[in-house]
Formats: sequence, structure tokens, C-alpha cells
Amino acid sequence: MYEEYPALLQTALSQIAIIDPDEWNALLAEITFHTYAAKDVIFSCDDMPSKIYFVIEGIGRYFYIDREGIERNKSLVRRGGAFASVSTIAENLPSPFFAQAITPCTVGAIEYNTLVNLSESSLSLNRFLRKLFERLVLKKEKREASFLLMSATERYHAFLSEFDGESHLIPLRQVAMYLGITDVTLSRIRKEMDLT
Repeated sequence: MYEEYPALLQTALSQIAIIDPDEWNALLAEITFHTYAAKDVIFSCDDMPSKIYFVIEGIGRYFYIDREGIERNKSLVRRGGAFASVSTIAENLPSPFFAQAITPCTVGAIEYNTLVNLSESSLSLNRFLRKLFERLVLKKEKREASFLLMSATERYHAFLSEFDGESHLIPLRQVAMYLGITDVTLSRIRKEMDLT
């Protein structure tokens, strides 16, 4: 199975930008592969994760734990996405959140500084890194707009559209947290949609 990881990673990352074959080989030489079982923590709040973990297979989440000990999902991540703490890699601050596998996950990990150094002499890696951050900003914009402009039902429809055939892999409790609603509200929405 391990032999398949580089090709799977290349396919996943090509969703972001195409990387020149020679530059891909230089990048691949710096990547390590890891597997996580469902519920495994990839990094924790207050850790200093210096790597970017590109998801090859599986679904994971970022989440906060508030002062009352309640979990709140920040984001969901799937194939082609990545786990990283921008606070850590950009400002050398501890991660303010956790990253966790929801389903079994396989990731390719690279030190952020190594990726930046490689990108400084590589046009395609530089473009890849720029596209990676553009995707992050766009994802945050869309999520913010969904909370400000959409009803809970509309947010659930958008979630189903985004995750399509994978939505059933995510526990409903995690979906409700991601949508910023209670389990009861999600159950009501699903009943209205004849999904229960």
C-alpha cells in the first residue's frame, strides 16, 4: 500500500496546481507518509506543528474546545486539503485548535519551511503554494458568508453538495458542529428533507 502513496498524493495535490515532474521529485524526497485511525489527533491545541499534512485519503476536522469544554468544529478537511496551523508556521505561536481524523486518514507531511525553501527556486511549487493559500482564504470566505447569509437548512444543503458522496462518512454530531447548529436542529432539517 505504501508504494501507492506518492501517486495518490500527486493526484490529490494536482487539484491545487500541477507541479513540474523534476520539482515533484524534489518535493517527494522531503515528504513522509502517515496513517491515522478515526479519532486520532494529528496535532493538539498548544502544539507547535511545523508541518503541513496533505490529506491523501479520508476526512478530518479542525476543532476548538471552549472554556466550558465544548467542542466546536472550525473546518472539515478531505482529500486534496491540508492540516496546518498558520499561527504556528507564520507567527511561531502555538496552535489554537486541534486537528483530528474523523475517518481513517492517510497524509503526506512536509515541514513548512522546507516547502517554502523549495518553492523559492521552483516556479511550479511557488504557484502551488500560492494556490494553497488562495484556497484557504476562499474556504474561509465562503464559510463566513454561509454563517452570515444562509439559514441552517441552506448550510446543510451546501454541506451535502460540497461533500457529495462522502457526507455519509461524517458522523451527524460532527456535521451539526460544523454547521453551527444543535444535533436536534440537524435532525429536524434531515426529517424535513426525508433523510431520516
